[in-house]
Amino acid sequence: MSTDKTSLSHIRLVIALLALCTACAPNPDPRNLAGGAMAVPKPKQIEIIVPEPAEPVAEEVVEEEEVAAQPEEETTIPEAEQTITEEVKELANLDNDWQEGKAADEKEILYDFPITVNLQVEYYLDFFQNRRSTFARWLAQAGRYLPMIEEKLADAGLPRDLAFLPMIESGYNLTACSSAGAAGPWQFMKATAHNLGLKVDEDVDERRDPFKSTDAAIKYLNALYNEFGSWYLAVAAYNAGEGRVRQAISNKGTDNFWQLAQGSTLNIETKRYVPKLIAAIMIARNPGKYGFDDVIPEPPLAYDEIKTPPRTALKAVAVAGDIPIEQLRDLNRQLLRGTTPNQKGYIIRVPVGKSDLVAQNFSRVRASVATEFRTHVVSGRDTLGKIARRYNLTKTILRKANNLRGNGVKAGQRLQIPCQTMTYSLASAHETADQQKAAALNTDNLVLHRIRKGETLSQIADRYNVTTRQIADWNDLKSLNDIRAGQKLALYLDDAARRNAKQARTESQQLTYYMVQGGDTLWNIAKRFNLAVEEIRRLNKLADDIIKPGVRLIIKESDLDA
Repeated sequence: MSTDKTSLSHIRLVIALLALCTACAPNPDPRNLAGGAMAVPKPKQIEIIVPEPAEPVAEEVVEEEEVAAQPEEETTIPEAEQTITEEVKELANLDNDWQEGKAADEKEILYDFPITVNLQVEYYLDFFQNRRSTFARWLAQAGRYLPMIEEKLADAGLPRDLAFLPMIESGYNLTACSSAGAAGPWQFMKATAHNLGLKVDEDVDERRDPFKSTDAAIKYLNALYNEFGSWYLAVAAYNAGEGRVRQAISNKGTDNFWQLAQGSTLNIETKRYVPKLIAAIMIARNPGKYGFDDVIPEPPLAYDEIKTPPRTALKAVAVAGDIPIEQLRDLNRQLLRGTTPNQKGYIIRVPVGKSDLVAQNFSRVRASVATEFRTHVVSGRDTLGKIARRYNLTKTILRKANNLRGNGVKAGQRLQIPCQTMTYSLASAHETADQQKAAALNTDNLVLHRIRKGETLSQIADRYNVTTRQIADWNDLKSLNDIRAGQKLALYLDDAARRNAKQARTESQQLTYYMVQGGDTLWNIAKRFNLAVEEIRRLNKLADDIIKPGVRLIIKESDLDA
């Protein structure tokens, strides 16, 4: 294509103007954590489809005497809380001199939270600089969540500087849990969380969800500001509760925070909260001035979303998507037990680019039951009974697992706790459909069967209307004879098989009682009911063959045919 000299001159002029505009455009320092709003990437969402039962099936009742309860997601004491005692003690020396102070002399920084500098703010500016490693870690972790929090604050019309409130609450630690029970990055108590619409139960704690907890915090902060008309009072009420701030205003006759801070109207923990937040905002907005110019923020949180079937295990998703389990847990800290709740279409987060792979491989993931041992260190107040109850075990199981002769335990003693967990692996592409059915990841389909003495794999397969090969695949059995009495087998059953299993289990749990008469012996009772003497001893926990008239013995009907 030909171009005349006049056109070339125009093109050169346009290029020069574009270059000049680029050079003059603001270039926010990436180390300034609030230097400019960053677009939050929109997650890709995909749904995992699995066959649904024709009708709801009742939950199986499974004996769990040899299965320890799954541990809850780990918790962390907030680093901010670890320094409270020290801060409060040092601030007590300044408790008689709470002045309003003066505006910060930082013309290059535009704050949208009221910034004033006084003795208390200067104390925290020094405090954070003297604990450089801790505050630097908070600054780095802030980068992961700030774009999302700032966007939500801006959409709600609230100051973007409030995005640094989780810094002084938890250091942006999703698993932070205070000694008082406040949890998550925004440190909500359970009652407050419920009032703000967050779900907190044995499966899910949405205080740990950075998105939902931020929405709740914005809702709460907005309500506090609407009531008090001051961000200092709103933040103080966020810490102490609105009732205490109302009472302080009533007692003191003023709504000026710095005047309320004089004397004992507010406690020292609430007084410290406002200057601490101001100092955190000042450093985070201008880290180079305070010696944090070398801190590199973590990249903003990015993820894809997957709609899951009920009771989907994160470990299974990790296998399907070839995702490190810790990375998956970190994206879904609200799931306390590593499993989605009993809810269809529950959304979990996966690393960017992994959603398609998870959906593709999900049906090929095989589940099996494995027994693991965790260590419990006995405390001074522990008894064997307390430890057994904590882990949902019997004392007999604990004694056997640790070779204990009696019930005595000592402080500092390390006990092995047997736990049954689900393990997952990816089936090869050439396996049959029946074998891949072992992957049924919806744990509502899971039944645990405890093998009885003398029971064979063939009998178990017939009972549940499955094949012995399926049972072997589900449990990674090396051979069809690789079973033992007391062992638990994981069975993944369809709708009809589950109903049959439930009926069989109900029948097997029906008991018959026999009142011992004069002249009875265990031998003639066993003969009458077609039972072994050892079985009657086991059912009634008898140490020997001695029985007395009037004693009621348990006879289990389902064992008559065993």
